[in-house]
Amino acid sequence: MAFQLSPGVNVSEIDLTTIVPSVATSIGAFAGPFAWGPIGEIITISDEVRLADRFGKPDSNNYEYWFSAANFLAYTNTLKVVRAVNIATTRNAIANSSATPILIKNETDWDQNYSTGQGSVGEFAARYAGEIGNSLKVSMADANTYGSWTYASSFTGAPGTSTFATNKNGAYDELHIIVIDEDGKFTGTKNTVLEVFPYASKASDAKDDSGNSSYYKNVIASKSKYIHWMDHTADGTNWGGNASVTFANLTSAVTRSLSLGVDGTVSTANVVTGYGYFADADSVDISLIVGGPADATLAASLTSTAESRKDCVVFLSPTKASVVNNAGGEAAAAVSYRNGLTSTSYAVIDGNWKYQYDKYNDVYRWVPCNGDVAGLCARTDMERDPWYSPGGLNRGILKNTIKLAWNPTKTDRDTLYVKGINPIVTFQGEGTVLFGDKTMLAKPSAFDRINVRRLFIVLEKAIAKAARYSLFEFNDQFTRAMFVNMVEPFLRDVQGRRGITDFRVVCDESNNTGEVIDRNEFVGDIYIKPARSINFIQLNFVAVRTGVSFDEVVGKF
Repeated sequence: MAFQLSPGVNVSEIDLTTIVPSVATSIGAFAGPFAWGPIGEIITISDEVRLADRFGKPDSNNYEYWFSAANFLAYTNTLKVVRAVNIATTRNAIANSSATPILIKNETDWDQNYSTGQGSVGEFAARYAGEIGNSLKVSMADANTYGSWTYASSFTGAPGTSTFATNKNGAYDELHIIVIDEDGKFTGTKNTVLEVFPYASKASDAKDDSGNSSYYKNVIASKSKYIHWMDHTADGTNWGGNASVTFANLTSAVTRSLSLGVDGTVSTANVVTGYGYFADADSVDISLIVGGPADATLAASLTSTAESRKDCVVFLSPTKASVVNNAGGEAAAAVSYRNGLTSTSYAVIDGNWKYQYDKYNDVYRWVPCNGDVAGLCARTDMERDPWYSPGGLNRGILKNTIKLAWNPTKTDRDTLYVKGINPIVTFQGEGTVLFGDKTMLAKPSAFDRINVRRLFIVLEKAIAKAARYSLFEFNDQFTRAMFVNMVEPFLRDVQGRRGITDFRVVCDESNNTGEVIDRNEFVGDIYIKPARSINFIQLNFVAVRTGVSFDEVVGKF
């Protein structure tokens, strides 16, 4: 109680309303060699349309990765994506074909290293690195060049002097800028207009009617999806000054076709580096790592990441060569791939690839199924809860499947399942189904099931997050009681939603001894009986003679 000099009422509060917060369970993570997009940056994608818009369309070099990501997004709406590149060889397309190519990794890299201008590059550079940037053409005109400009019809009128410059006693500050898909690599149609920026200003202090900067450099930096401004000193000697001056006019419209963009060859090591952006659990929240066409090296790296984080699951498929056009050898090859990987409950492997239509290139593609399996888990989270199995006819139907690389028989499924490989099977009239729910844990355990592993991830993640509020408090009966009173309602809720059958929380003097307290530690022991999914059904049909009572035979056979 606060010190008082005379009688009175002192009010204080004790907060006993703390609860275990909900945690995200269906956030995907993926890294792949996309044709477009920022490098070294995690971008959250909500659907296939935005995937294509941000990272480019699939091509012959990356379609296995691209559709792995897209297939995950067919079931849910949150995928964190990193573009994997070979930074030693990948380059941006630029406006000067005789210059040395450069690599601009992302917007931060441009702002820190290129935003002040680089004359040798020319006026513009593709916003992102890659060969696809060579399809871009950029043109700009001012009051002096608009009349003969090829692209004048794309604008409503000629540039001249802005109201802002007029009020500052300046003149001829306005520019029109247009971005063209010259080769049709972005849109599929040559010479498609991608962007127009009307009435941008040569003045660095210029504002539009809404009070936003209209300086052409800032307009392109904030609004363009395709280009970076680089340097215009050759085009106008006093561009970038205050609006109070008369700006130099162009002698002719500037039109530049970008070139020298290079994709670079992406290795497994480069993809491993891309996935490395998801390694830190404290800074990046993810739940489901989509492995795509992972070889043994990448698969080992991903499982190591999941084992280290302890809050996510990796989804893998065997290599393409294991199951595509390997008639009769699929089971053995899939098992061989699995045997090369570690035993872990933080990874799930399916046994198939699927054939699907690529609408962007009008061809059919073989794609690994792990994006779908991860997506089934995410969809299960939305429809039921993470502790439900994603397999079977109720929740395990795959989308967009024309056919499978192979349709495992019962004997094949037995071979796969013993090794912890989840078969994907097409049943006539019922669809293509994930027909298993095992993790890659080799030893018999509750954690050899996907639903149990994901149940414990949810419980551990949520309770650990709530327990942070006990840090730096006293390890006494009050704090321990608060912890128990916070955790038990949460577990009862999970129990009511069929995730666990029973539980017990112990947090008292028995596990918080004097020695524990003196080490500045706090211990809560949480015992869980997880719910188990049905993998085997036994149906017994008994024929009974006429005249015999069922009571005579029930339970005797």
